[in-house]
Amino acid sequence: MARKKRYIPEQFRPVVPEDKPKVAYRDEFQSNVGGRVQNFGSKLEGKSKTILYAVAAIATLAVLLLIFNIWNRRSDSAAQTAFGKAIETSQGLVSTDPAPVGYTGKTFASEKERAEASINEFQAVAEKYGNPVQEKAKYFVAVNRLVADRAAGIQELEALSKSNTEVGTLSKFALAQTKNDDNKLDEAAALYQELAASQNSILSKDTFNFELAKIYEKQGKQTEAAELYFNIAKPASEAKDLEGKPIPMSETARSAKQKVEELNPDKAKEIKEPAPDSPAGTRKITL
Repeated sequence: MARKKRYIPEQFRPVVPEDKPKVAYRDEFQSNVGGRVQNFGSKLEGKSKTILYAVAAIATLAVLLLIFNIWNRRSDSAAQTAFGKAIETSQGLVSTDPAPVGYTGKTFASEKERAEASINEFQAVAEKYGNPVQEKAKYFVAVNRLVADRAAGIQELEALSKSNTEVGTLSKFALAQTKNDDNKLDEAAALYQELAASQNSILSKDTFNFELAKIYEKQGKQTEAAELYFNIAKPASEAKDLEGKPIPMSETARSAKQKVEELNPDKAKEIKEPAPDSPAGTRKITL
């Protein structure tokens, strides 16, 4: 059996204040991984819900992995070590084949087996250390629980989403993704709308609006979806760096532009993507 590779959803650019020149925040993850995630999802269409649920849970977990280093800097060394070991477990190889030469990480026979092992380690961290590590560990428990016991994972995310913290925001985002996967589109849309309206979010509003637009498409609300996609792509197409030079559009913005072209070709003409050879500067996120 071929080894299963972990696919990670693309990271969106942080919000740039309107009263300052727009600066691109991009990283290798954003530029190179997003398309592959979409392709992987399309290949799974028509497959069993079990597979789709597992993939969705993995994608949800990956969102928090991207900002793990930020959180890690705020924790004491002992908590960092314990949390890091649990992270390594959650990223272990899932395969029934022998591990590759040189691989020193953990290996699991199934996604469920890995999720259960991860839950045990994150629970131990949550029990031993106080906040902020405790709450973060509980989040990891919840998203891994989506694979091991979906109903329990959803219940835990609902409880965490009520917190007005970073974990609360990410839990609500994960809950919205889960509702979407379960085809509870109205509930998912309501959660994305709440997130987009929230202040000081650790994720960009474009992140939530892009997901909300996809919900609208599923619901047949093509006009609303096109408007949201347009509001993501248009500002990105006009963004400039601190020197006033055009900034290349991110993978997310280009995807939004493509969606506008499909849903409203006339409106898409208003979006002029900067030329690939534009002398634009970029800034890389350090997580």
